[in-house]
Amino acid sequence: MKINHVAIWTANLELLKDFYCLWLNAQAGPIYLNPKKGFSSYFLRFNSGARLELMHSMHLKTDLRPRESIYAGYAHLSLEVGNVAEVNLFAQRLKQGGLPILDGPRWTGDGYYEFVTEDPEGNRIELMASCH
Repeated sequence: MKINHVAIWTANLELLKDFYCLWLNAQAGPIYLNPKKGFSSYFLRFNSGARLELMHSMHLKTDLRPRESIYAGYAHLSLEVGNVAEVNLFAQRLKQGGLPILDGPRWTGDGYYEFVTEDPEGNRIELMASCH
């Protein structure tokens, strides 16, 4: 069994699609619209073949939980971006673009080289080297 894709609910579908395509090199498929259900989504594909679905619903309830807190459920999306130098380049590019670097780049206690950022809606993204 393998994971087919991961999905994220979003309040602003176009904003998140543009973020993942511009900053993380995803390729967006065509928008899917279901007017009867008030639902729309994009499937994004990364170079590795991994897919991320961004979904919006007119019935979406916005989450007002503070970002600094930890809650059960989704923690982060982890993307391998290549070697240590490539991780550093991604971090530098995002930082120069005004995006937050929440942690790192650094070696973790379990031997990974990574940094953590977040998308415009506060979903955490871990970008890591393929060291293991």
